[in-house]
Amino acid sequence: MRPFCHAFFLALALLASCSMASSSAGSQDWSSAIVIRVDQSGKGDFTKIQDAIDAVPSRNTDPIFIRIKPGIYREKIVVPADKPFITLSGTKAKSTIITWNEGWNTVESPTVSVLASDFVGRYLTIQNTFGSSGQAIALRVAGDRVAFYGCRFFSFQDTLLDDTGRHYYRNCYIEGATDFICGNGQALFEKCHLHSVSKNGGAITAQRRDSPSENTGYSFVGCKVTGVGVGTTVLGRPWGAYSRVVFALTYMTDSVAAQGWNDWGDPNKQRTAFYGQYRCYGPGSDLSRRVGWSRQLSVREASHFITKSWINGRDWLRSPPTHFRKFSALTVRSSNGSG
Repeated sequence: MRPFCHAFFLALALLASCSMASSSAGSQDWSSAIVIRVDQSGKGDFTKIQDAIDAVPSRNTDPIFIRIKPGIYREKIVVPADKPFITLSGTKAKSTIITWNEGWNTVESPTVSVLASDFVGRYLTIQNTFGSSGQAIALRVAGDRVAFYGCRFFSFQDTLLDDTGRHYYRNCYIEGATDFICGNGQALFEKCHLHSVSKNGGAITAQRRDSPSENTGYSFVGCKVTGVGVGTTVLGRPWGAYSRVVFALTYMTDSVAAQGWNDWGDPNKQRTAFYGQYRCYGPGSDLSRRVGWSRQLSVREASHFITKSWINGRDWLRSPPTHFRKFSALTVRSSNGSG
């Protein structure tokens, strides 16, 4: 069957299932999901990830679980804003790789762009192989209530554009050199590994909070910071005047420069940026030589940033589904070329 027909019948099946779902996402049964299989060998429902996403109906209200077989997927992926409740899941991040090669020329340039709310990514590697000659985003996250588990993100400059919305990252590996976690999202990173490949003058974060009224910023809790050399990276520099970043209970190697933070050549930002540490450890965590405008947080100050309450996560983070619904018989026959 031609791909257009396949996608059409699959969309009809999904739409029919979605019509039976609750009109309110808050009352949805998240233990069950419709499963779509992506397999480059042709044994699944689609061979490309984007084709599976395209088959999901607009204004979807049902959990959709797109199960991706191991392989290297050379695709540029967009999850549109009108298609919430999608999960993209591999089995192991090292064997399920989404890759592209493009500099940051437009908002369409990232390897993967998540514009939808209530998205989950699991066990994926997302990379941009553009190299060190300029900005190149591997992942852009611009939806609200988005979570990633056990994923790996690779590029050089601006690897992860944590753009807008509330986001959660757990057990993820993030690699880059210059501002490789950037944007104006409100994000909690738990037990993540941040690795700088900068040989000199690198920065891990460039958070873009522009006003004290914005409830945005990055919090790293129980993470690990490594690099390729001694004193080769700072923890952050202010893309926005009110940039806000906190590291708590995090191990830092000597790759972290003694000063810890950089004002990006604008001393005025020293008065407005909020950069702090709480009970970090390791040779790169020493506070004695940090810039004077960074903070050693008290228990009370840190408590705002170090739990899921920071992103209201207890209201929207959910366990993966345990039951899966297959397509209608018509869709299964169609995908096998009959009907």
